[in-house]
Amino acid sequence: MSNKTVIQQPKPVVMAAGSDQWNSSICECDSLHECCFSVWCFPCFACITARDHGECLCLPLLDTFGIIPPITMAMRVSMRKRYNIDDTMCNDCVYACCCGPCSWCQMRREMKARLHPVSLFCNKTG
Repeated sequence: MSNKTVIQQPKPVVMAAGSDQWNSSICECDSLHECCFSVWCFPCFACITARDHGECLCLPLLDTFGIIPPITMAMRVSMRKRYNIDDTMCNDCVYACCCGPCSWCQMRREMKARLHPVSLFCNKTG
């Protein structure tokens, strides 16, 4: 009976932090807690997300005064510009009007993905 030792070199995993696409789709949910929070307490969720994006905490409350939510639109455009995401204002408008909570959840996921990027790591086993 022979003892064979198998040695595997760790393989680096490279993830692009600067993709030109959204990291998740509009209806994707990575955190049940955040999705429920956005549905049941949407104004609070939107305000917290705006604050974390560097905007005024109460800014999303202005969305209640129009047919097209201007703050949701502005936040989506701002986020696309900040992260160089290739999308259209038409899509922003549709998502802001028809899928408000989902749109804010997508923006929140995007901020989390972009603020905590993994550039390169190796799975080293001792």
